[in-house]
Amino acid sequence: DGDKWEDRWVHSTFKGAEAGKFKLTAGKFYGDAEKDKGIQTSTDARFYHASAKFESFSNEGKTLVLQFTVKHEQSIDCGGGYIKLFPKDTDQKKLHGDSLYYVMFGPDICGPATKKVHVIFGYKGKNLLTKKDIRCKDDEFSHLYTLIVNPDNTYEVKIDNEKVESGSLEDDWDFLAPKKINDPEAKKPSDWDFLAPKKINDPEAKKPSDWDDRKKIDDPEDSKPEDWEKPEHIPDPDAEKPEDWDDEVDGEWEPPMIDNPEYKGEWKPKQIDNPAYKGEWVHPQIDNPDYEADDNLYRYTDVGAVGFDLWQVKSGTIFDNILVTDDADYAKKVGEETWGATKDAEKKMKSDQDEQEKKEREAAEAEKKAKEEEEKKDDGEEEDEEEGASDEKDADADDETDEKEAEDEATPDEQAKDEL
Repeated sequence: DGDKWEDRWVHSTFKGAEAGKFKLTAGKFYGDAEKDKGIQTSTDARFYHASAKFESFSNEGKTLVLQFTVKHEQSIDCGGGYIKLFPKDTDQKKLHGDSLYYVMFGPDICGPATKKVHVIFGYKGKNLLTKKDIRCKDDEFSHLYTLIVNPDNTYEVKIDNEKVESGSLEDDWDFLAPKKINDPEAKKPSDWDFLAPKKINDPEAKKPSDWDDRKKIDDPEDSKPEDWEKPEHIPDPDAEKPEDWDDEVDGEWEPPMIDNPEYKGEWKPKQIDNPAYKGEWVHPQIDNPDYEADDNLYRYTDVGAVGFDLWQVKSGTIFDNILVTDDADYAKKVGEETWGATKDAEKKMKSDQDEQEKKEREAAEAEKKAKEEEEKKDDGEEEDEEEGASDEKDADADDETDEKEAEDEATPDEQAKDEL
C-alpha cells in the first residue's frame, strides 16, 4: 500500500539526532519490485525505533506465531535484525532499548563471532535469553524467520520455513527456580577455596562403608618377572681407559655410563577392572522449597504492538512480511506465498547484477591496461627520437673534433699555404 505504511508505523523520538529513519524500498535487487518492498534502515551508525499498534489480544490457550523477513543486502558487519512484541500501552514516541517488551526474536550479527538468532522472553520483570545457540543466516538475501510458542509451553524456531530448533520453555530458559538446590543447612568451611562450587553435597548423605571408588586395582595373579631388575644405566662397554691416565694422580678410572638397553623401568602390576567399583559417588540433592511450577509460561494477556529496537553500524537491512497470528499452518502458507514466491527471482537478479558488474570491471581493467600500453609505446617512440637527435648531434661534434685535430697536426708550410 505504498507510503500508507507511515500512517501505521510511528518513529520514536527518544534518541533525538542519533535516531535513524526507515524508508520504503525493495532494495538493490529483488524478486518483485512491488511485493518485495519493505522498510529499510537508511543511515549508518544509528538507532532505529519504530512500532505499529494493533487490536490487543491474549494468547491464553492459543499458539502465538511471530514471523517476518529480513534482508541484509548491505552485507551487515554489526547490527541487529530482530523484532519485538510490546504490550498495548507502549508509548511509541518514547520507545527505546529499555522499553518493556514481551518477545524479542530475530537475527543479530556482529563480526565473525556473533551470528545468532535471539529468542528472548519477558517474564516477571526479567528478559530471559535462550540457553541454546541458534545460528542465523548471514548472507545478502531475504530470509524468513518464524517463532512458534505453544500453549503446552513448547516452542519452535524456523528459518526459511524449516525447523532449526525446538524444545521446552522451562528447559531452555530460566523462567523458574531450579527444582533441586543445595541443602541450605550446609555451611562452607572458612578455609574453603574462594570459588564456591555450583552445587553442594547433601550434608545428611553418607558414603557407604563398603563403597569402593577404585576403578582399577592391581591384578592379584600378576607377578614381577625374575629378570625385571635391571639398572637404568650401565658402564659403556666400548669405552677404553686413556693412555695418559694416571691412577695415582687422576684416581681410579671408571668408564662413562650409558643408558641400559635392557632397563624396563619401575615394575607395576597390570591393571584390571575393579569388581567392587560402583562409579563416582554423587551426593544427592534436596528439593527446592521455592520451586513453583507455572503452566502459563507461554501466556501474554495484552499484546498490542510490534516494532523494532535496533542499532546498526552499517545500514541497509530491509524488513517485510511481518505477521502475528495464532495459526502456525497459516504462517507457513503466508511465508510460501510471500518470501517463497520471490526468493529465487531475487537471487537471479543479484546474480545477473554481479555478472554485469564483473563484465564492466573487466572492461574497465582492459581499457586501463590498453591505455597504459599505448602511453608506454608513445613514451618509447619519444625516447627513440630523442636518442636519434642525440646521436646526430654527437656525430656533428665528432666531425668538428676531427677537423680541429687535423688542423692541429698540419706542418708549418701547410699552415702558411692555407693562410695564403
